[in-house]
Amino acid sequence: MRSNWNRWFRARQQKVSADAAMVGSELMQKWLKTSSIATIAAVVACLAAGPKETAAQTLDGESIVNSACSSCHKRLPDGGVDRISAMRKTPEGWDMTLARMMIVHGAEFTPEERQAMVKYLADTQGLAPEESAPFRYILERRPNVIETIPDEDLGTMCARCHSYSRVALQRRPKAEWLKLVHFHLGQWPTIEYQALGRDRNWWEIASTKIPETLEKAFPLNTVAWNNWQKQEKKNLEGMWQVVGRRPGVGAFAGTLKVDSDGGDHYAAVYDLSFADGKTWSGRGKSIVYTGYEWRGSSQLADDAVNEVLVVSDDGNSMAGRWFLESADEVGGDFHAVRMEKGVSDIIAVEPSHLRAGTSAEISIHGVGLNGPVSLGDGVSVTKMISATPENIRLEVKAASDAADGLRDVQVGKTKGTGALAVYRKLDSVLVEPAYGIARVGGGFTPPVTAQFEAVGYLNGADGTAGTEDDVRVGVMPATWSVEDFNEVAADMKDVAFAGTMQQDGVFVPAMAGPNPQRKYSTNNAGDLKVVAKVADGDGQLEGSGRLIVTVQRWNDPPIR
Repeated sequence: MRSNWNRWFRARQQKVSADAAMVGSELMQKWLKTSSIATIAAVVACLAAGPKETAAQTLDGESIVNSACSSCHKRLPDGGVDRISAMRKTPEGWDMTLARMMIVHGAEFTPEERQAMVKYLADTQGLAPEESAPFRYILERRPNVIETIPDEDLGTMCARCHSYSRVALQRRPKAEWLKLVHFHLGQWPTIEYQALGRDRNWWEIASTKIPETLEKAFPLNTVAWNNWQKQEKKNLEGMWQVVGRRPGVGAFAGTLKVDSDGGDHYAAVYDLSFADGKTWSGRGKSIVYTGYEWRGSSQLADDAVNEVLVVSDDGNSMAGRWFLESADEVGGDFHAVRMEKGVSDIIAVEPSHLRAGTSAEISIHGVGLNGPVSLGDGVSVTKMISATPENIRLEVKAASDAADGLRDVQVGKTKGTGALAVYRKLDSVLVEPAYGIARVGGGFTPPVTAQFEAVGYLNGADGTAGTEDDVRVGVMPATWSVEDFNEVAADMKDVAFAGTMQQDGVFVPAMAGPNPQRKYSTNNAGDLKVVAKVADGDGQLEGSGRLIVTVQRWNDPPIR
């Protein structure tokens, strides 16, 4: 709904008409059909089985592209379509293009046609797995990612308005990159007079250097894409063992049953359990684009969730992130391995750390688990609680003199390298993420929360905390609080107005301002220090991070 309101509001601002309210209402209805909510439904798969999904599967995306787009894009002698054939994008990227055609140019597609077109374009003009891999965080909607931009000009010319990954998830020749520059100037005429534009010869850089830089970094024709097009695409039907972790809640494990719904469409049945005993079961639908891009929508317990996963080249594993449809900052890591005869793999140990001199119950999750269990030096199995090929539950004990460090966990001949950490005393605690962002809420836009965790570390061989050889022990229970980050924040009393910190590590921001109770009547933004205190034996360790509580996000496209 956030994107709907933003676009309706912007369109209403621009509309100079006596019946602006009526026009605004009509635009709202149009955006309801073309906004990110519809995009999620089209690209991330249908929310439930029904006639629309069946219709979308039977449509020929290539024929629709050739017929619906040819009124503006001429057919080429080689059978391609002008402009369209000169670029490659992710499913989300292609759907954003179709949405723009509908809104800006008046193109009309039914939801079923749109889905079929995205499927065809992503399959034939997508990205190879190794091309999308460095930038999957934006597709998976991972919060608090700080991008590393290899070129200063790309950072100032492109990434000052949207993420760098939005650019990096496209492939074009130089001529098409130049046309994209022209489009930006035409769509946003003040772009060269804005900050980081007016302090340089913007047009000269944008029209000469930038297209060359982009073509070199992200060319249309690559060996990776040519090789991927020849790759046999795998059928994903069957049973899968699933493990994952939701920050602030804990680990989960269980099974995923995948059945074919025809073509690259699948029906999914989940049966998951969290470490705290809660269960999470339900059903969903998914589409696999480009042979490896799993996009799923499921109803699990009371939650509607979306899944953005990447399928491995051999088709035997999937990994990525799931997130709540209503709040994509809330989600978790997801890893699934196919349960096939002859396949053996350890995919998780939970809990993943054990203090020397203590006993605990642990679970080894995997597939094809069979044989004696070894947990490394100083750790012994005191009781076998249960054992299946997918899960082994044990009571274990770490000797009081067990050395600090990671242990390999082995079941029969199957090894999980460094899967269990043993420690006598933590050396440091870090707050993760070290830098987080939350957003105030109000009106059509709910607040965007921020989840923090306290992670224990051991010093590495150099004996110094905070260096590259530190050993990550794992997430620790913590007591949470927030403080004003600096003198400016203290003067503004940010901690009193920006929101509240819960004891599960979730910061819930306040509602949007202006707030007359605040100095200068500002919004309820803030600059806060997040503090985690972790009990460690008889002592206590403290870690801290930074949290910026900022304003609402009005424009929320599928690729930000």
